[in-house]
Amino acid sequence: MATTTQQSASPVLVRSGNAATLQDGALSLITLLADAGETGGALTANKASLSKGSPGAPAHFHTAATEMFLVLDGSMRFLLGDEIVRLERGDFLTVPPTVPHAFAPAPGSEAELLVVFTPGLHRFDYYRLLERVYRGEATVQEIRDSSQQYDNHYVDSPVWREEIARA
Repeated sequence: MATTTQQSASPVLVRSGNAATLQDGALSLITLLADAGETGGALTANKASLSKGSPGAPAHFHTAATEMFLVLDGSMRFLLGDEIVRLERGDFLTVPPTVPHAFAPAPGSEAELLVVFTPGLHRFDYYRLLERVYRGEATVQEIRDSSQQYDNHYVDSPVWREEIARA
């Protein structure tokens, strides 16, 4: 008989007025909801708010977690491997480990996404690093140097570069 061990965690309640919001780019915000330490490693969650014209997230992959997206509002485009797909309000997507992906609002649209990693990754410090880079307080090299720590591995995607250039 197989048994599984689950880490015990308390419920996590985040009131919208108490959630920290970071500016990781001129046209995007990340609202921190729950990090792995708060969920017993079960998940990490944030809300991404992307204004019209936001470049979104560049092509990257994760090795240890599945990343899930729920489009709360607006219209999004995603890179999945070498394919571009469009998601609308209410659409849900999972991206398993090692699959290159990227995302940005569809041309002319702004969007909000619920983004969840499972199992949870300690990512809030990564988002804080992105904000420091945007403010000029850290360098892009620091992001590159943190790829193993935050399991965020950037890749070149000609398909995504072409998609972004068309917008």
